[in-house]
Amino acid sequence: MDRLANTVRPYAWGSTTLIPELLGTDPTGEPQAEMWMGAHPGAPSRVDRGTGEAPLSDVIAADPTAELGDAAVAKFGPRLPFLLKVLAAGAPLSLQVHPDLAQAQRGYADEESAGVPLGAPHRNYKDANHKPELICALTTFEGLCGFRPPEESADLLAALDVDSLKPYVDLLRAHPEEAALREVLTAVLTADPQEMAATVAEAAAACERLGDDVHQVWATLAHHFPGDPGVIAAMLLNHVRLQPGEALFLGAGVPHAYVSGMGVEIMANSDNVLRCGLTPKHVDVPELLRVVRFEAGDPGVLRPEASETGEEVYETPIDEFRLSRFVRPEGAAPTDLTAATPQIVLCTSGALELGDLRLTPGQAAFVRAGEKAGLSGAGTAFRATVLA
Repeated sequence: MDRLANTVRPYAWGSTTLIPELLGTDPTGEPQAEMWMGAHPGAPSRVDRGTGEAPLSDVIAADPTAELGDAAVAKFGPRLPFLLKVLAAGAPLSLQVHPDLAQAQRGYADEESAGVPLGAPHRNYKDANHKPELICALTTFEGLCGFRPPEESADLLAALDVDSLKPYVDLLRAHPEEAALREVLTAVLTADPQEMAATVAEAAAACERLGDDVHQVWATLAHHFPGDPGVIAAMLLNHVRLQPGEALFLGAGVPHAYVSGMGVEIMANSDNVLRCGLTPKHVDVPELLRVVRFEAGDPGVLRPEASETGEEVYETPIDEFRLSRFVRPEGAAPTDLTAATPQIVLCTSGALELGDLRLTPGQAAFVRAGEKAGLSGAGTAFRATVLA
């Protein structure tokens, strides 16, 4: 197995302290947003098998079957199909959705045939893959996920007593669920920018006056993104506060935004994001409206239960990744992690031994398919693999 040397991405929304605290390093004063573990070409982990560090992506490409196993290669191709991250939000991320597989394939093909450069700021589809994802809280973690029922959103907006929000309240109350959500989101994202900026300012002031948890989240969004229509769009979504160990699965078409906190995130190996707001980046409203699923519902917080082996699995409806957790007390018997699929094991607390590797918080290892791997010691480990 291989200890991973991982890249920390310095996105502007990143916390300056959470990842350094996990790693036991001194903060630099700069944001540290995401630590990537895997073989994504944007920032592959590095391994050293005695000849110096090499990108994990190159190691896998040299012999995919030996690294990933026959079943994973047959099902997903000669690449690691997931990316594991530690995500630390010091400020809200953009409000966004991800396409399903068919939408991604079609969108990528269309932009390729149109000659849109991959690096163009208005490009929507960077690859032909979908991007389901799961976030598991390491600290208290706040986010927005999925639409509220329209009548609930109407009541919340009405309580702000802002005249320019009243047409949205009327639409939410006058139409069936899908039509109501579609019409209001469309109206918000296509509104006159100056009028919307004034609406956001009034709504933010009302939220500050009301001051409860939900309204304070909206006020925080407006503070970071003054005048952004995404602030009003976010008011249509469920507010979620995860406690450590709780998780959210985010499927295709579900609008969401992370607000604050640190978590372990796993996703299919894709960069496809369609933004709804809370960002200076490109928002393609027509394409976004084709991808969003206008369905209200409970965000579905996941709380796993331990099996006889102590493994706590976060069940999801896709095969590209499988995330589980081990919370090991002092004196616990070793756990055999040997599997026919590739794995990344991440330590988030305590001190663990994975085979002959010692892992402390923030350290991770790649385990080749079929490689014997025993986990011992006291602490918490996350295990990422695939269903093949």
